[in-house]
Amino acid sequence: MTGNQKQTNKTLWERRLKNVPRGVTTAYPVFAEKATNAEIWDIEGKRFIDFGGGIGVQNTGHCHPKVVAAIHKQVDKVLHTAFQIMPYEPYIDLCEKLNAKAPIDGEAKTILFSSGAEALENAVKIARAATGRPGIISFLGGFHGRTMMALALTGKVIPYKKGFGPFSSDVYHIPFPMEYHGVTEEDSLKALNNLFKADIDPTRVAAIAIEPVQGEGGFYIASPSFLKKLRAICDEHGILLIADEVQSGFARTGKLFAIEHSGVKPDLITTAKSLAAGMPLSAVIGKTSIMDSVEPGGLGGTYAGNPVACAAGIAVMDLIEEEGILQKSVNLGKLLIQELNEMKKTNSNIGEIRGLGGMVAFELVENGDPHKPSADMAKKLTAKALEHGLVLLSCGVYGNVIRILVPITAEENIVKEGLSIIAKSLKEI
Repeated sequence: MTGNQKQTNKTLWERRLKNVPRGVTTAYPVFAEKATNAEIWDIEGKRFIDFGGGIGVQNTGHCHPKVVAAIHKQVDKVLHTAFQIMPYEPYIDLCEKLNAKAPIDGEAKTILFSSGAEALENAVKIARAATGRPGIISFLGGFHGRTMMALALTGKVIPYKKGFGPFSSDVYHIPFPMEYHGVTEEDSLKALNNLFKADIDPTRVAAIAIEPVQGEGGFYIASPSFLKKLRAICDEHGILLIADEVQSGFARTGKLFAIEHSGVKPDLITTAKSLAAGMPLSAVIGKTSIMDSVEPGGLGGTYAGNPVACAAGIAVMDLIEEEGILQKSVNLGKLLIQELNEMKKTNSNIGEIRGLGGMVAFELVENGDPHKPSADMAKKLTAKALEHGLVLLSCGVYGNVIRILVPITAEENIVKEGLSIIAKSLKEI
């Protein structure tokens, strides 16, 4: 459609259906026109409060002035040279900042990529090169991306893996601790021990990859005790520990990285999403000896560590310190959990409420029964919330978890307004 004809959500949706394949789903037929902090306005001028944050990308808010200024400044200098051909200072600056902040034992190095999946793919490559071993272990319910190795690591078939096999070999899954659904830490560790006995000798395992807080899986939190036991098992058998911080990183949980809550230091960390506030950027951070195990030329990517994205990433890291974003995340989490607990008093369909800092979620179950998760109720709630001007995301192995990823920088009155919409929508459904 060209010329001055007015666009509407309906006309754009018709064009989307005609020109974009159905394999990429779109949650809502509403098209964004502009956004600032925790608010979005659609093409028709309707305002929405954003509790989705672009799936955890907008921890520091939509179009933060400091990030936008950094992007504009870099755009006038260099858009692309390919770091492998002619490097540029923003790449080095960002890597230095990440190396200094990452909870890695000893000296660290960082390599930049474009997406979370790309980071996971390369973390596996690095782990295999460093150990000379093929095996990778991840967790049921985990989400690590949509490329083939990342899909192999992902512990959920529908909709991510259906029809795309065969997947990479030597990838194994064990249960993630979900005590609300009857899976204890002991169950997970026993499954790992059984895996070592039945399927792969631990001396053939290169790495164990874990999300300290599962994202798409439902915001289940790996406890400090579980992560410490996992670290000890890795140390015993010479296995590397990969912390997938793509969704849980960059202040979402009140720490720069969620694994910092446990005191455990992983060997490799993958991060993306809120690293660059919406610009495509990801990173693998790891021990220098491990990162340098790959031969020159073995890692890279044409657009990996784009200079404009790096400028955004530097701005994000600076403003996290300057604006006290970590403490704001802690405060946000307290507010969310307090308000959700109030809702729960009058709504028996709200099950467990859990969170780490500002990474908060709640289960929807039938009459408070954890054995009866309700994906249908979650679908109805997100749809009804949108009608009232709130963008809300569901997730979880059972599709019944509502996750809250509102920008950490959101004003308290905006957060409370969004929560009131949740309460109102729950009553209406």
